[in-house]
Amino acid sequence: MRKTKIIATIGPATNSREKIDQLIHAGLDVVRINLSHHASPSHLRKTVQLIREQSSKFEKSIAILFDLGGPKIRVGKINKAEAIQINDGDEYSLGGDSCDIPINMELSFSDHTRGGEIKIDDGSISFDIVAVQENHLQIRAKNSGEITSGKGINFPGVKLNLPSVTEKDFTDIQLAIDLKADWIAMSFVRSADDLNLIRNELEKRNVKIPVIAKIEKPEAIENLNDIINAFDGILVARGDLGVEMPLKELPILQKKIVNQCLQNRKPVIIATQMLDTMIHNPTPTRAEVNDIANAIYDGADAVMLSGETAVGEYPVESVQIMADIAQSVEKDLDRQNFNRYILNESMHYLDSRGSICHAAMTISNDLFINTIVIMTESGVTAMKMAQHRPRARIFALSPDSNVCHQLALIWGITPLLVNSVTSTDKMIIDSSELLKERKFIKKGDSFIITAGVPVGVTGSTNMLKIHSV
Repeated sequence: MRKTKIIATIGPATNSREKIDQLIHAGLDVVRINLSHHASPSHLRKTVQLIREQSSKFEKSIAILFDLGGPKIRVGKINKAEAIQINDGDEYSLGGDSCDIPINMELSFSDHTRGGEIKIDDGSISFDIVAVQENHLQIRAKNSGEITSGKGINFPGVKLNLPSVTEKDFTDIQLAIDLKADWIAMSFVRSADDLNLIRNELEKRNVKIPVIAKIEKPEAIENLNDIINAFDGILVARGDLGVEMPLKELPILQKKIVNQCLQNRKPVIIATQMLDTMIHNPTPTRAEVNDIANAIYDGADAVMLSGETAVGEYPVESVQIMADIAQSVEKDLDRQNFNRYILNESMHYLDSRGSICHAAMTISNDLFINTIVIMTESGVTAMKMAQHRPRARIFALSPDSNVCHQLALIWGITPLLVNSVTSTDKMIIDSSELLKERKFIKKGDSFIITAGVPVGVTGSTNMLKIHSV
């Protein structure tokens, strides 16, 4: 059973009942909705409803991740032409509508850093900064090419006065609340304080949705430890990060971020161009296969597909190949893996739940028990169990569908929705019958079960039992 989770971005290529069915069958665990490109609220509502319906049909919890657009700067509307021709060595102005290269928002430029650059379209066209004015830049092209409206612009070396959350983001947060999104991803996080802007909106509505920080700015690297501690999860957004930072540093940064997340027991996602060639080709490159494998060896909770499933020609095949790679690599994971030592050495058990999870992992290893069942009201104990990266499969049984959906993103956890019970004996019997019915276990197998007594009280995990079927 695969433990690394697969996130796929829904877009024109996959926003249909048939395609979502195929994606789930191929191994989809989490649907990402990129709010930079979504249509009307009514269209978004239909998409969420469709995902929930198909998730229920397959009896598989699928998480929905709302990815906020954030203050992304793009090439504005180009007048009288479909594209701007850029010539190597020529100078251009970049700023408001009257500039050679217009942008989609008003900016005030300050603190020009020597050696600063402008990169457009994920760095395919680069410029040196020649001069800085209050509301525009004078730039010199470092290579030739074409620029079209809507292409992303990055400003490494230039400090910009941008809001952490835009007005559109605030509107989208309300949509996330109304449509019961399971996770929210915040773009262009620069400090731990950025989280307060989203948390305040959630608290106004008395709603708790875990928030993931997307690491894609140099400021985020500078404040990495505080950001990891503050947010509920981390996404390594290698696209913008690889443009904002020197490309040669990207592999080092990825491993650093993953390691710090493991040490701080936070879920971590690796994203961007994992199977980029499969947007137009039915098979990946060898380098892409190794890229996914290395993310899994490093200990990532999930790997993410973007354009591959949003607009690609082979979306289902992309998910299937990613699932196949994950299953193959996971057969090679053992306690000699580097990150297992990071986990074992960094764990400090400050509560009974953490200690019980550690004991369950140890017993499962010693007695070769391949199944751990976590009865959970809030999902916290299941997450703590996953942090140990046990060899055994983890089944999180919860009466709360929202908890099941959230846990679909977490490494190693298979969430199962169950009815509430009032006694420990019935809980164990029902768990055993459900796992047998779903063909996860058979007669003669044993599993470890953890729960809280009395049953149904959040945060009361205090029981561990070995049960024979």
